[in-house]
Amino acid sequence: MANVEARDLTARPPGLRRRRFLDASFLVWGAVATLVGLGTLAALVLGLWADGGSRLNAQFFFSFPSSNPAMAGILSSWVGSLLVILTTAAIAIPLGALAGIYLEEYAPKNRVTSAIEIAVNNLAGVPSILYGLLALGLFVQALAMGQTILVAGLTLALLILPVIIVATREAVRGVPHDIRQAALALGATKWRTTQDHVLPYALPGMVTGVIIGLSRAIGETAPLILVGGLTFVAFLPVHAPGEPLSYTVGRVDEYGAAIDPDEMVAVHLARGGAVHTPEGAELAVAPGATVEAPAGSLVETTATFADAAQSWAPWHWLGEAFTVMPIQMFNWTSRPEEAFRDAAAAAGLVLLAITLLMNGVAIWLRARLRRKIRW
Repeated sequence: MANVEARDLTARPPGLRRRRFLDASFLVWGAVATLVGLGTLAALVLGLWADGGSRLNAQFFFSFPSSNPAMAGILSSWVGSLLVILTTAAIAIPLGALAGIYLEEYAPKNRVTSAIEIAVNNLAGVPSILYGLLALGLFVQALAMGQTILVAGLTLALLILPVIIVATREAVRGVPHDIRQAALALGATKWRTTQDHVLPYALPGMVTGVIIGLSRAIGETAPLILVGGLTFVAFLPVHAPGEPLSYTVGRVDEYGAAIDPDEMVAVHLARGGAVHTPEGAELAVAPGATVEAPAGSLVETTATFADAAQSWAPWHWLGEAFTVMPIQMFNWTSRPEEAFRDAAAAAGLVLLAITLLMNGVAIWLRARLRRKIRW
């Protein structure tokens, strides 16, 4: 104790002024970065509103695309976006959450697990166009699943799976180990501990990752164009009674040609219509009549109540052609008419509003779930 050098406790420590300057500088630059981000968002929204705000009316939401810019709407694109995102969520959320929980709670720590973790982290940064090429080769060509809503949902699910897995793992990792040890000490099984104690505390972080992934998916264009997203769709994958209805009968290839030219199909039309054969002939069909038509024939009729009810079943609309709002915007911006660009700006406002709404719901749900947490 005699050799301890006395020090004046009231004196300023060396480097204090520099540290205070760095602390203040961080606050200033953080505020500047926030203002730049908010300013960019505000400029984007104001620019879109100035160009397309006048187009936001009921006619715009409930009209199909048209060659007349004044009559063009986004009905088929926003319905297609909704169905594609529902398909994506139904595939990606369970797979991503289960994979994240397994990797964090159950998977042994070895070289295989480490390789999987590295692959998942790297896949989160892969450009979306590569997922489109993968889906084109695997789902459309190798598996012959067609250019359908199901293929679009699978493509976007692959795109956001790494994001959901990483977010799930981080959320599960953030739960204190004392909670697990207490549950196991009281006799709970591994799964009961995970289900009743780990997951409730990890849900806020998992929800955040899911919404971030879905927000990215809803704005993707390149992978959906590769897997067959149409740029002009004047029909819906679901129908209402009395709407015009057309479909191809028999077994056909991806181009609509009959696989077996000699195959004949019985066509019964409750409301009548017409059958256009591959040879170019047209057969008129009376209401309630049945005719034999060669495979690959195009049937035109009106939807009955049974047809409309069947079209809403997932196994029907999952196999239909589609378009989404980013593709529709891309189509309009490539047109030379200025009015189409105004329509694209209006569609951009709708897409931005949907994204902000999804993030708002995520913030509300996360806050609600966090209020239930009792550490």
